[in-house]
Amino acid sequence: MIWTNMELLPLVCLCLLTWSGTTFADGNETEIIRVSAGSDVTLPCSLKEDVEQKRFEWMKDGLKEVFLFDRAPQPRQDPEFARRVSYFQEELRNGNASITIRDTKMADSGNYTCDFPGRQTSHIQLVVGAAVNPSVTTLRVTQDWAALQCVVRGASPQTEVEWQDGSGHNLTAQLQVFDRDGRYDIILQTTVTKTDIYRCVATQKEISHQTHAWTYVFICGRHSGLVAGVAVGAVLGTLVVVGVVLAVLRARGYRCIKGSRSNTF
Repeated sequence: MIWTNMELLPLVCLCLLTWSGTTFADGNETEIIRVSAGSDVTLPCSLKEDVEQKRFEWMKDGLKEVFLFDRAPQPRQDPEFARRVSYFQEELRNGNASITIRDTKMADSGNYTCDFPGRQTSHIQLVVGAAVNPSVTTLRVTQDWAALQCVVRGASPQTEVEWQDGSGHNLTAQLQVFDRDGRYDIILQTTVTKTDIYRCVATQKEISHQTHAWTYVFICGRHSGLVAGVAVGAVLGTLVVVGVVLAVLRARGYRCIKGSRSNTF
């Protein structure tokens, strides 16, 4: 069979329309949401119409059933999300198909989809990080310097750790990072030579989390010179005062003797 250009035109248009429709339905950009483990997170999804009588399905990584709604919540759900997922019943009439996952865990990280069959699919990447708290210790102290260590354990995602002095200036430090199956142990050591307050700052930009621990360091050597100077100054000052007093007394004594002698005659 031979097709003419005019006969092919409708088929081409139909194919273009079909392809464009598919692209529109699945063409939403992936939204990235970052939270700290233990917090609650809402995954957004909506349709511009009442969805109370619609069917929509939330899946994780294309395999795990997170939440299924078909005119009512359905019991099909992966045990991993049992009793941790809720929806906004009063908002369904406004097209709100969002869900909230309570008490998030590291294992909740992944790619989520909210699917209205044949209508729309939304894509969300959830990143659940382990919020860290650094700990600091003083490894060694001498009269002239002190060695400090900061330790961060189980950080995820990888964390930026810095030593800062009391003015907020970053210090030169030696960094060690150990990868524990996607969670990181970080050790940061520095040497300081002045009395000050020092902070170890841990920053997790991906989950918008920052915390710090601090320690006070007293360097004796930095003050020993001052103390010695004060002591020497005090001794010299005392000697000068004593010398002046003696000189005054001698002068007065000499005049008294001369005076008495004069008066005797």
